[in-house]
Amino acid sequence: MVVTTMQLLLRSPLKPIRLLASRDCSSYVSRMRYLMRLKEDDDACRVALQSGTLMLFHKLAPLLRPTARGIYQLHKLQASDVKGILGKLGENEQLLNTSVLIGCSDSDVPQFSLDVGSLEQAAVEEMCGGVFIDLRKAFFLLKGPEAPLVAKGQALLRWHQTHAYCSATGQPTERNQAGSQRVCLQNGATYYPQMAPVVIVLVSDGRRCLLARQSTFPRGMYSALAGFCDMGETTEETLRREVAEEVGLEVESLQYSGSQHWPFPQSSFMVACHATVSPDRAEVNLNGAELEDARWFTLEEIEEALKRKTPPRSKKGEPTEFWVPPSYAIANKLILEWANHTKSHK
Repeated sequence: MVVTTMQLLLRSPLKPIRLLASRDCSSYVSRMRYLMRLKEDDDACRVALQSGTLMLFHKLAPLLRPTARGIYQLHKLQASDVKGILGKLGENEQLLNTSVLIGCSDSDVPQFSLDVGSLEQAAVEEMCGGVFIDLRKAFFLLKGPEAPLVAKGQALLRWHQTHAYCSATGQPTERNQAGSQRVCLQNGATYYPQMAPVVIVLVSDGRRCLLARQSTFPRGMYSALAGFCDMGETTEETLRREVAEEVGLEVESLQYSGSQHWPFPQSSFMVACHATVSPDRAEVNLNGAELEDARWFTLEEIEEALKRKTPPRSKKGEPTEFWVPPSYAIANKLILEWANHTKSHK
């Protein structure tokens, strides 16, 4: 019988997670109220854009700036700087109004993202002193909160690029200034950015954890099992079905771990869980449809893989050893949690 997430949480001896320190609550609430006003008031959002910071993208690739220490940072510009760049490259400064609101800094500075794919890439890079890098590669280069920030920016830009028309009438849709919605000009239907729910689960038999790989993965990389939720399914039902379909195992219990927005292949909402199966029924049986391989890994193998901060490579540049997703991926968090838990109970 599958134990539900709520049952496990009610049984858990862990204390509730404290999301914010009390002294930060008032500033957080005011910041969220400010963002809500910018989404609802087009004029206020236009004013905020003039004093806010912008992250530039070129055909959905974010602009990064190399530092003297050899690392990369997200390149943030002021609206006046972007206007100057647009003017020098012969682009109407009205392009600035296609920016989308993605958040607000701790110092209450609104943050926007803008795609300048209509401009010559090299020219923008030279003027900004940065380089546009594919998001998958950028994730390896960015630190701290910058990776999820750039992922959100790209996701919103992509959504607007693919939802310019109403699915019911075929007529153009019009966005609000913040980019938080689009409205059909003919029937008034309102569309909001969406994410596809995905369950990602690390399966354990008590001593080992199960990792798998698809043929599209980089060579040598194994990750937790994952699958999209079918219409009407709960998290528990999706998890149990995916494990049964992909590796032929029946889940006995599960526990919620966390969640993450994931921009690939477009926008997914990853719900991360741990699951256990009986060690007497732990023989993997691949269905051959999605996975190239799946196998059990010991604690020692996992600990060795977690030490590798970058994929191990051969002289030809190809990964040669077993490795796991990088730290920005929630799969890495699941694997690390399992390793720490298993080690503490040895």
